[in-house]
Amino acid sequence: MPFRPGQSGNPAGKPKGIKSKSSEEIRGIFQEFLENNIEQMQSDFDQLEPRERLGFIEKIARLILPPPLTLENLSESQLDQLIEKLKSNE
Repeated sequence: MPFRPGQSGNPAGKPKGIKSKSSEEIRGIFQEFLENNIEQMQSDFDQLEPRERLGFIEKIARLILPPPLTLENLSESQLDQLIEKLKSNE
């Protein structure tokens, strides 16, 4: 019995915080690749011009570091919590 469009065999979906097996496998493969090629990557990095190095660092930082918080990114609930916190510090 096939599923209708928009339905799945698991209507509750994957629980929050559970990573897919394929994502975990890809992370492991990528980590191993990095570990096995770190010297070559360092050599390649060292050969870049200063501007290229900064560009590389910026791109990597965007992947690793969380985005900065702005008021536009906060939910109503988060804004209310922030307002209450600021009021309590007065």
